[in-house]
Amino acid sequence: MKILITGASGFVGSALWSACKNRGWEVLALGRRPLASPAYRQVDLSLPLDLPFRPDAVIHLAARSSPWGKRKDFLRQNVTATQNVVKFCINNKVPHLLYVSTSAVLYRNEHQLAMDETTPAPAIAINEYARTKYEGEKIVEGYAGTWSILRPRAVFGPGDTVVFPRILRAAQQGRLPLIESDVIVQGDLIYIDTLVEYIARAVERKTTGLYHLTNNQPVPILSFLSDVFKQLGLPQPTRRVSAQRAMRLAGLIEGLYRAAPFLGEPPITRFGVSVFAYSKTFNVAKALRDLGPPSISVDEGVVRFIDWQRNHL
Repeated sequence: MKILITGASGFVGSALWSACKNRGWEVLALGRRPLASPAYRQVDLSLPLDLPFRPDAVIHLAARSSPWGKRKDFLRQNVTATQNVVKFCINNKVPHLLYVSTSAVLYRNEHQLAMDETTPAPAIAINEYARTKYEGEKIVEGYAGTWSILRPRAVFGPGDTVVFPRILRAAQQGRLPLIESDVIVQGDLIYIDTLVEYIARAVERKTTGLYHLTNNQPVPILSFLSDVFKQLGLPQPTRRVSAQRAMRLAGLIEGLYRAAPFLGEPPITRFGVSVFAYSKTFNVAKALRDLGPPSISVDEGVVRFIDWQRNHL
């Protein structure tokens, strides 16, 4: 099988690339960063894509994945790039297209339990990342070939550059408060190897349509993180703040950073607060039926992640 992977230099993409090679598939990997491999091309997907490669399946992972940034950058890397990938597929015998989106397209600043593939997206997205990934979904739904949209939730594991690094840095620096909610906040996660296996199964089985992907093992977020901090020898957060106050503070900080963009990414965002303040769980019966059970449990994933993270703090 011949596979084209975009975003292969990133967290999920690099793990998927390795897994596809282990399956004996012929892979052409694309990414923004330079890498020394004959099976890799450094490309800018905001430009038309022209490659001497005719894949059986295209896995579009490349994206600007961040809670903060300029709308034009999200549009270029998440919308224009997806348009160009779809055009490439149309010009190359319409291979099966898998678009890796995000469960964040459904998020609201409220508790959301047992969401599934029928749950509607909000009229106003929670941030630019969610907004432009959802726009990418609409582009893929118009593709003339077979397609599948996969929405993973909170990917973690060795090599993570998005979810845990921000949390662990804040804890290490004593900047992570305890966000107080009216209930015990629950959240679904997915371990990197579980996600990669699901993507590979979706390619093999040529599944079509929309799927939410999790480990089907929701955890209480604060106690889960507390255990991770303990194992890594990080200080436990002691400062308490209500979700409402944290949201107001994050909004003020975001306003300051918008006025002074040279400051970079704010230390706290409303999206970041919502992760701790509101439960997000999913009914993944469709994925379990069509793609099977998770390959690695959350518990085993945490053990592997802790072993890796100890060498990177």
